Amino acid sequence: MALCQGFDETRLLIAADPPATGDGAGKLISLRHPKSGNTMCCLLVDGMLQELNWFRQSYSSWFLGDYVSEDGGLYTATRLDPVFVLLPIFEEARMKKRDDPGKFRPLDEIIFVDGYPAYQQLLSVAEVSMQVVCDIKEIDSTKYFRLDDSKVLAWLYHKACQLKEMLSTLDSNYAAREDKQRLTDAVSILGEYLKDEPWLKLLCDRLRIDLPEAPKKAPDTETLPTAYESSPGIWNGSQEKSKSDNKVTTRAAGRQAKKIKPETESHNIRDMFTRASSRKK
Repeated sequence: MALCQGFDETRLLIAADPPATGDGAGKLISLRHPKSGNTMCCLLVDGMLQELNWFRQSYSSWFLGDYVSEDGGLYTATRLDPVFVLLPIFEEARMKKRDDPGKFRPLDEIIFVDGYPAYQQLLSVAEVSMQVVCDIKEIDSTKYFRLDDSKVLAWLYHKACQLKEMLSTLDSNYAAREDKQRLTDAVSILGEYLKDEPWLKLLCDRLRIDLPEAPKKAPDTETLPTAYESSPGIWNGSQEKSKSDNKVTTRAAGRQAKKIKPETESHNIRDMFTRASSRKK
C-alpha cells in the first residue's frame, strides 16, 4: 500500500483491522513519546491509535502477487492505549503544586501542544479514554478535566495485572516463571511508556517491586522518521549507505578499514520483542 498521498511506492504494512463503524481511512500523525518526549509516528484509523514501527533486513524484497517491492522493509502498526500518550500532557496541564491537586481545564486547552498540532485530532479520543483517570466537572455543557493520582495508579495497577496474566499465555517459559517475576516483566513493559517519576515509581511502590532498569537500546535500533519530516513509506538507499559508511573507522593512517558487516536495521521496535526472542533460544 502507498502510505503517503502522492507516492506510488508499494510497502507492506501489518495493522489491526479498523473499527467496523468507520471508513477505514488512516492518517499518519506525529506525537510525543510518553517516556522520552521524542517524536514518534502513529497511525490514527477511525479513532484507533496505533504505534507505527519499521523493520528492515539487508538485501530483502517482497513478492506481492505479480509485483516485486524492492524495499524489503516491514511496517507494523500496533494498537496503543491513548491514555499512555495523553498522560504526560494531562499531567503538565493540571499544574499541580505539592498538596494542591491542580486545576480543572477544558479539553481543547489541555491537548494544545506546541509543535504537535496532531494532538487536536485526538480530541474525541481523549474525551472518552481519559475519563478513567480524571476528575470531570461540567459547566454550561463544557467538560473540564483534571488528572487524579489515585485513578491513574488504579488504572496502572489494572494494566500491570492484566499484562502479567497475558504473559503467562505466551509460552511455557513465561508460564513457568514465578508470579512476582511475571509481574516485574509486565511493569518493565509498561515502563517503556511511563516516566520514572512519578508514575512508574508509584506503581512499583504499590506492587512492592524494584524499579526496573531501563532496557538498553540495541545498536541497530533507530527511531522511525516522523510523519512530517519523512514519509515512512519511502526508503532512501543513499541515506542507508551513508549510515554504513559513517561506521567505518581506521586505527591508523594507511591501515585497511575494518570490513562492514551486513546490517539488520530496526526502527522503533521495542526491546521487549528482543528479550522475548532471546528467552526462547
